[in-house]
Amino acid sequence: MIRWGEEKREADPGFFCRKIVEGVPQPVWLVSDTRRESDIHWFQASFGDVTQLVRVVASEESRRQRGWVFTAGVDDAESECGLDHFEAFDWVIENHGEDRKLEQQLGKLVDFIHSKLQPSGCEEGAGGD
Repeated sequence: MIRWGEEKREADPGFFCRKIVEGVPQPVWLVSDTRRESDIHWFQASFGDVTQLVRVVASEESRRQRGWVFTAGVDDAESECGLDHFEAFDWVIENHGEDRKLEQQLGKLVDFIHSKLQPSGCEEGAGGD
């Protein structure tokens, strides 16, 4: 499956990105499994400045506590770590098992998204601060 996906991406870097948005109009897309810079570039080129890049990180220790075991040839492949050195994320959410901290971070992200969905100048309770 990985080999097939790599062949598709090599022939057309936007193949999978287009498949997920094809024919489905939405005000917000949450793409939970972007794995390569080519995916990011496709979304930025297709949707422009409204694209927000969110990375969720977890320490190896917290991942092991959830049952993750490193598998050579899988966990060190581009499909798993192709964005490890990408630094231009708009948001970095830490998921180390601290529920309260995770909820606070996600709350800020959701508030941001809601603020972008509101018509400019028409937000409830908007006033001069």
